Amino acid sequence: MTAKARSDVTPAPRRRNAERTRSEILAAAVREFTERGLNGARVDSIAARTRTNKRMIYYYIKSKGQPFISVLEDAYRRIREAERALRLADLPPLIAMRLLIEFTCDYHWKHPEFAKLVAIENVQKGRNIARATSITGLNTSIVDATDKVLRRGADEGVFREGIDAVGLHMTISALPLFHITN
Repeated sequence: MTAKARSDVTPAPRRRNAERTRSEILAAAVREFTERGLNGARVDSIAARTRTNKRMIYYYIKSKGQPFISVLEDAYRRIREAERALRLADLPPLIAMRLLIEFTCDYHWKHPEFAKLVAIENVQKGRNIARATSITGLNTSIVDATDKVLRRGADEGVFREGIDAVGLHMTISALPLFHITN
């Protein structure tokens, strides 16, 4: 093909996919934060990992000045969606609780970046998560589901009365988190 013929061919327009771009940016941000920590992570590095620019990153993650919040929100959304798929309310309490514990351990093992993000946030004393308005609602769903399983189990005599769902959920989560982060 001659130079003239090549110049006559116009490339096909690039198809934009906002959700795919956002997912790629969040994945790159997760890698950046888990490799470099909150203070070492750089938006420029996230941009380089995604072959985009800082402005586009801020556009897609909608958290100018604090991309870590968007990363946290996405990480919590993913685990809560996976927990909802367990359908704990449809199972006998003992089986539901065992499934929740096994799922939590497996999820953390398969997604070590989640454990690292939680550890980073814990070092920050929850400052970012407190500003992430969606996480509170997300976490309420698993605490409510756990509480319902506990109450059904107490009614059936397989669990004792008065187990705190928040404390139990924190304990269940702490076991795999400690194993992965340490």
